[in-house]
Amino acid sequence: MQEYRSPDQIDQRTRQTLARYWDTRSAQQQRQAENGRADQGLRSAVTGGAQMDGFIELFTDLIAGAGIPKEHIFRKKSLQLPGFFRPTEEWDLLVVKDNTLIAAI
Repeated sequence: MQEYRSPDQIDQRTRQTLARYWDTRSAQQQRQAENGRADQGLRSAVTGGAQMDGFIELFTDLIAGAGIPKEHIFRKKSLQLPGFFRPTEEWDLLVVKDNTLIAAI
């Protein structure tokens, strides 16, 4: 977990996260094209997953920095909640304390 003491530190981390997002999208699109199985349009840039990982790490650090203990922050585990469009929706980040949902991303 990384702590942020100033808005400039958050700004720098956000810029790094945005760069990682676009780098990952580009790499996924290129990888699909090289393998000869590219999805239609811009879909090839996002179907490989992982492009949002930097944001999830940033949000996790900010939530923990705001005082939420790590044991209430869930990532990369069984993260399913009932969904509007599907019976279950898998989330990237959940914050749950005392059986109460605080955040779902």
